[in-house]
Amino acid sequence: MDVKILGAPMDLGASRRGTDMGPSALRVARLGPRLEKLGHTVEDLGNVYSPTVETKTAKNTSLLYLDEIIAVCETLGRRVEKVVQGGSIPLVLGGDHSIAMGTMAGIARATGGDRTGILWIDAHTDFNTKETSETGNIHGMPLSAICGIGDDRLTGIGKINPKARPENVVLVGIRDVDKEEANLVRKAGVTVFTMREIDERGLRNVMEDALDAATSRAERLHVSFDVDSVDPRYAPGVGTPVPGGLTYREAHLVMEMISENPKFRSMDIVEVNPLLDVQNQTAELAVGLAASAFGKRIL
Repeated sequence: MDVKILGAPMDLGASRRGTDMGPSALRVARLGPRLEKLGHTVEDLGNVYSPTVETKTAKNTSLLYLDEIIAVCETLGRRVEKVVQGGSIPLVLGGDHSIAMGTMAGIARATGGDRTGILWIDAHTDFNTKETSETGNIHGMPLSAICGIGDDRLTGIGKINPKARPENVVLVGIRDVDKEEANLVRKAGVTVFTMREIDERGLRNVMEDALDAATSRAERLHVSFDVDSVDPRYAPGVGTPVPGGLTYREAHLVMEMISENPKFRSMDIVEVNPLLDVQNQTAELAVGLAASAFGKRIL
């Protein structure tokens, strides 16, 4: 594969500082060299610009740092669009999860619309809107915006709406959802596999169904991986940790099964927070999981 790494060092969408250092932590963990070792051609395109919180004042309490987040996502979208048009695979390093709106804007523009299935691996559904959010933090809203639900300024990023059809969107690892957000998820018709279903059915069965749901009606697969999907015992460096997540081996199985899907063509890794980490443990884990998604095997 020809992989292009793009950093989006933004933490404006979250209430806890630190995810702006996520791309650096992932690079320190030798993301590029580890993918090259698998035989891929890898080019690091650097970072898109994101302002720091200290230089800005939130003007809208229901959509905190809205203008700044839109600007970053628009820039990221243009960069991702060029990568996809060139036939390469974008690997975008967050930053908080709001950067996924930019990634998907670029993919949708390059591919001519809502033809991409999404596998959203996360402890949270990220399906709030300004009306349902208790915090106004936009990192809790990107998936609804990608599906065309919510404030027009978020859904309109990249001037393409929706960026994915809800029926082609699948969430895995969910275990923390706001009440009103849950109602939106059900109404939208996205497919959700909670941790209970993983416990009851086993991860392999869940992933087989998840990949089928995300790709059966889509031309390509995008994976948006929030490291808080993994249990905090293995991934302590996240802003919104929730106990009871994926184990180390379950997380690798998720990625190994993704790598075997021929429609896998893009990926986000988000919410690595070095300020809350222990000796870069979470970034090291995330890089290992990325390697599994790009073909690394035990034997």
